[in-house]
Amino acid sequence: MKKTVVLATGNQGKVKELARMLAPIQMTVVPQSEYEVEDVPETGTTFVENAIIKARHAAKITGLPAIADDSGLAVDFLNSAPGIYSARYSGEQATDASNINKLLRELADIPEPERTARFICVLVFMRHADDPTPIICQGEWVGRITAKPSGSEGFGYDPVFWVEQHQCTSAELSSEQKNAISHRGLALQQLLTQLRDQQD
Repeated sequence: MKKTVVLATGNQGKVKELARMLAPIQMTVVPQSEYEVEDVPETGTTFVENAIIKARHAAKITGLPAIADDSGLAVDFLNSAPGIYSARYSGEQATDASNINKLLRELADIPEPERTARFICVLVFMRHADDPTPIICQGEWVGRITAKPSGSEGFGYDPVFWVEQHQCTSAELSSEQKNAISHRGLALQQLLTQLRDQQD
């Protein structure tokens, strides 16, 4: 029997990625917007705290199990900024383009070897709103920031995140290539393993 899980995000890029990757374990992923769940303020100071806040909120309103993802880019030269503020790095009305432009301005004179960065993803699965032991998984993807954007796939900072293994940016990878090595892909593989174990 297929199980419905609500995904606590309004980001359509994340919805598509997670729905595709959860399909093998017979889970139907439905975005919280279908239940008219509004975004909850992300008042945590870490990716883990924010993911738990979002998952609990979605589970409470829908009565369904919930998955929340909190992720972002940590640039070493910028003391791990933008970090948990990645989505709104350039202000409350931020877009992917305005965030990228701000990041490139911050790193304008920084030589290539010092432009190292990591994408970080924390996934939280809550069986219900009062789940005392949510499943928490974390993935990291190491790369560096390019001098200018390249590629049209993906979302967020993908066009400026250089992937050494493929000699291109994340935005130049296919979804299959990206899911195999990305921070979200790694976190989701951990989650799949744990959910499969619980189904057995």
